[in-house]
Amino acid sequence: MMILFRTARSLAVAAAALGLLATDAHAQPRDPSASEIIDALRPKPGQFQPATRGIRPVAPSTPAPAQPAATPPGIAAPTPAPMPPPVQAVAPPAAPTEAPAISLTVQFATGSAALTDQATRVLDELGKALTSEDLRPFRFRIEGHTDTVGSSALNQSLSERRAAAVRAYLTQRFGVEPSRLVAIGLGESRLAIATDDGVDEPRNRRVQIVNLGG
Repeated sequence: MMILFRTARSLAVAAAALGLLATDAHAQPRDPSASEIIDALRPKPGQFQPATRGIRPVAPSTPAPAQPAATPPGIAAPTPAPMPPPVQAVAPPAAPTEAPAISLTVQFATGSAALTDQATRVLDELGKALTSEDLRPFRFRIEGHTDTVGSSALNQSLSERRAAAVRAYLTQRFGVEPSRLVAIGLGESRLAIATDDGVDEPRNRRVQIVNLGG
């Protein structure tokens, strides 16, 4: 009986452990800290390199061929050597300049642009990041995204209002200059996870922050 009891207890402990693992596997991702947001939005080497204006590589000029001296009568004129083709100026290929960005899960009240407690926690970290010395010189685009529940027109309007709500929160609470923030709504046009219509996919309800440069 003692052996059976211990076996049953061991199985129960194992089942509980498996249950915890399954719960962790489906847990929501942790909200990023201000330092993590800064690292994601800080330009990397080669990004935002200003283009050189008014300066282009020019092909070196080819000197005019010298006029041959007059050939005395009765002597065949030498055949001139062929001229090399002119050197073509080739501009170096542009370095990749993909803008730094981060996708944040910002929860709103269902069907509205009202911020939840989770949303304010995330936006507080974002506000700290945008007002840091690392990111203060840059402008940012706030993109609102939705899932596919509801009509595309409704989702477009909802994403615009939610992006505007994020912008208002950052300017009012953290004093971020309005000129540094551009809010746009993209609705369900750029899904993070491809789904059919009418699918409640939390990962598609997000706010994307994109660094636009100085």
